[in-house]
Amino acid sequence: MPGSAILLGGDPGVGKSTLLMQVAGMAARRGVRCAYISGEEAVEQVRGRAQRMGLADAPVKLAAETSLRIIVDGLKRDRFDLVVIDSIQTMWSDQHEAGPGSVTQVRAAAGELVRLAKKQGVAVILVGHVTKEGAIAGPRVVEHMVDAVFAFEGERGYPFRILRGAKNRFGATDEIGVFEMGDAGLAEVKNPSALFLNTSGERAAGAAVFAGIEGSRPVLVEFQALVAPSAYGTPRRAVVGWDSGRLAMVLAVLEARCGLGFGDKDVYLNVAGGLRISEPAADLAAAAALASSALDQALPQDCVVFGEISLSGEVRPVSRMDSRLKEAAKLGFRRAFAPGEAEAASPMKVTGVSRLGDAIRRIGEGDW
Repeated sequence: MPGSAILLGGDPGVGKSTLLMQVAGMAARRGVRCAYISGEEAVEQVRGRAQRMGLADAPVKLAAETSLRIIVDGLKRDRFDLVVIDSIQTMWSDQHEAGPGSVTQVRAAAGELVRLAKKQGVAVILVGHVTKEGAIAGPRVVEHMVDAVFAFEGERGYPFRILRGAKNRFGATDEIGVFEMGDAGLAEVKNPSALFLNTSGERAAGAAVFAGIEGSRPVLVEFQALVAPSAYGTPRRAVVGWDSGRLAMVLAVLEARCGLGFGDKDVYLNVAGGLRISEPAADLAAAAALASSALDQALPQDCVVFGEISLSGEVRPVSRMDSRLKEAAKLGFRRAFAPGEAEAASPMKVTGVSRLGDAIRRIGEGDW
């Protein structure tokens, strides 16, 4: 949007600069006047990256500068439609004595650039570093100044990247962008489920496919569990891609309501593909994977699982069950293990359950 200020955060090396270089290059080829200002790289470094990505012919103005005064004066002289500042932590103002990256400098630089965006009618994208906790570094007031805040996420060792909106004055925040990092930069992933699923061969015991919702998109991902005898006095609990507190709750419900014992066993839970799952609808998929491993009973290859588990052992309905089932059917799944209310939402064969104990019994007996 003209006059908008956008803050983009993400871990080091996740591809923030690559994403914005592609955005600026594609926009410039469509007649948008773009400027890319880097405070971290020289102009030749930025140009070399553009050549590797096939954007060498894009008419983007490049600059390597960290002085806020010089940047603002230059942007006032030349009219642009889109300006990328990479990154806000490297900018410094000579009106303040603090060093670049300090709270004072980040606040001053962000405020000046936001004012410039509103006055000149130019869209400004600010790249922000993140702390080790994953929050955008610097004062929280920067997030209040801008019109939109986006997070660019991805696990090291995996090619996928997800762009999420945390704040957006011009639209909803329930949309996500899914990309795959390649040699020529980022490419759109039209079917995210295919990126996180391994459909080759029979499903082993301890694996369950979860039909989830990421933003506004239904995404299928595999939960993998391993329950093994503990070699030490205190059993281990390790989880990757899911909340460890949620795992502890599910294990407690399985023990108290379903009679499965995990007190003398190590438990490992992993979300395949490096995706992070946060919605409660994954409870039943995690419980199914854990029970499948503990009972050494594999779930069917063509089955998906979703549902929220309460402390009483009840399986509760979740949002957008029809979308989850449609995505599963589109990818060739024919059966679902879900809350009872989902039975009327899809032409698939849905095994509806209202209690977790009934679900575990069905898994143990292979009753699908």
